[in-house]
Amino acid sequence: MVNICLVEDEQKVSAFICKGLEENGYKVHTAKDGASAKSLIQAANFELLILDVMLPDINGIELCRQIRLNNTKTPIMMLTALDQIQNKVSGLKAGADDYLVKPFHFSELLARIEALLRRQNIIVPEDHTLTFDDLKLDTWSNIAERAGKQIVLTAKEYTLLELFMRHPNKVLSREYIAEQVWKIDFDTGTNFIDVYVNYLRNKIEKGFKGKLIHTVIGMGYILKTDK
Repeated sequence: MVNICLVEDEQKVSAFICKGLEENGYKVHTAKDGASAKSLIQAANFELLILDVMLPDINGIELCRQIRLNNTKTPIMMLTALDQIQNKVSGLKAGADDYLVKPFHFSELLARIEALLRRQNIIVPEDHTLTFDDLKLDTWSNIAERAGKQIVLTAKEYTLLELFMRHPNKVLSREYIAEQVWKIDFDTGTNFIDVYVNYLRNKIEKGFKGKLIHTVIGMGYILKTDK
């Protein structure tokens, strides 16, 4: 199993990344600051390091520079909300191999991780295709198909479908969907979750046999078959 060290002080972001990576076959160890990250890296072997730039005790770029003094091979990816070119240049000069700006789609993070590992000839998990009934989702190419027919989705529709397919036969509340797909708290006075679920339903159900996304009154939605 590929071991990844994630250094991120924002708990929600860290939990989101960990959950997604573990669902894709990776083992993730986390640290909330530079000091604990250095201790963790010294105590274990990792195939990839993911460092947030804005840490409470040390800048992630400086942490990357310090790690590179003793470790020249392990791929390092930087995560940051800072989109200026100079920040990217500083991170790369400090020894980072890649630089991803927040907010990002998880599928892009996953693809970048796989690319970095392939450069090191590290075997990445092969579970990149999600299937449910006759519905298939390739998380590498971001292509959705049902009964062999490709379905064109928007970015949010894709993320919403991926969420359902990673949690089949489970009721997902509107609050959970809002947090996972839009990274916001759900406002009970709005119906945008219902609107997007209907958009998705029309695309994956219209013209196909069988309903897949069902409403659970008072609770949310569930991906299941009629069988």
